[in-house]
Amino acid sequence: MQQYQGWADERFGAVADAFARNYADFPELGSAVTVFADGRKVVELWGGTADERTGRPWEADTVVPVFSCAKGLVAVCVHLLAQRGLLDLDAPVSRYWPEFAGPGARQGDATERHADARPTKEAITCRMVLGHRAGLPALDAALSFEEIAAWEPVVRAIEEQRPLWEPGATYEYHGHVFGFLLGEVVRRITGLTPGAYFRREIGDPLGLSAWLGLPEAEHGRLARLAEAEGRRPMPGPEHLLTRIVTMNGALVFPGLDVPHGWNDPALHSVELPGAGAVASATGLAGLYAAAVTGIGTGAGGRSERLLSAATVTDAIRELSSGAGFLGFDLGARWGSGVVLPSPSFRPMLGARSFGNDGAGGQFAFGDDEFGVGFAYTANRMIGHGDARADRLVEAVRVSLGG
Repeated sequence: MQQYQGWADERFGAVADAFARNYADFPELGSAVTVFADGRKVVELWGGTADERTGRPWEADTVVPVFSCAKGLVAVCVHLLAQRGLLDLDAPVSRYWPEFAGPGARQGDATERHADARPTKEAITCRMVLGHRAGLPALDAALSFEEIAAWEPVVRAIEEQRPLWEPGATYEYHGHVFGFLLGEVVRRITGLTPGAYFRREIGDPLGLSAWLGLPEAEHGRLARLAEAEGRRPMPGPEHLLTRIVTMNGALVFPGLDVPHGWNDPALHSVELPGAGAVASATGLAGLYAAAVTGIGTGAGGRSERLLSAATVTDAIRELSSGAGFLGFDLGARWGSGVVLPSPSFRPMLGARSFGNDGAGGQFAFGDDEFGVGFAYTANRMIGHGDARADRLVEAVRVSLGG
């Protein structure tokens, strides 16, 4: 059985056992799991290999691309702004970003307004974006990687975009647009991009190893992703699903060892707030623990919880589930920017659990009823049916007496 490092409180020995079994039962390469309970770290385990080419081992401070776990960082920032009275999630996005309403909407030019028969954006709210209901899962514009990295061209493309459906009528995963759209709202309110705002308000004060746009000084800690055999291929480049996850081909997916692939340091340096976070398991678990309970500080105290009980209650109200625009129903349930518990998609601890997962199998969530912050990170991308994180969550449940 694979040897691992770290520790787990005696009460959480089931998590350590499950972590070890993952190496026996799955093609695990390198991974980590961290659990906070009532603001105190109770599990911090890591093992395996961070870079298969060199044999570099996974260390306690290893970070890895965690893909759409990025949405959790953005969602916490957005809810924090709402909690502070700086953002009304149910107000039109255009209140904060007037140009968002798009061509014709600001001047009421009927000719321009009806040049495209698709719905307009005046009524779209941040809540709709958080619930993937805004009708903007992908952009018509074909932007280059350099334009995406520059931020402003994406903002202009969103301003020009018309929804694919009447906003609020149905839902579909808003991949990268989720992060750029909400990120621009954050920028309009705070003057900071979401990655910078996250670091200023949360990441730096709490010492969390989690970034939207990895600083060059942190690149030496990066684990290298590796594909498992048998991953389902993506549909063709014109399919909406492929357009969503690749931004019309400017990014690659899965695509690892190619220019601008997910092992390219140039990609990690770019702020991709919908799907480009880089983090350690402890950084992600610390974020969710801080959100629901606060976490222990070096001075022996505990930080205040970031999100109040009322804010969490608002965030976990179900907005989307069932078959979406593309007709798929994988069992996912969405609140406001967060994945909600679902036996077939993401089992968690209870009705107040909320989190986000990543394409490589990474998963992180918090629960203020159980007082838990959890995260699992890995560099072997297994794909559909990946049960590694679910097994660890079940071990947390057992450890809590559930």
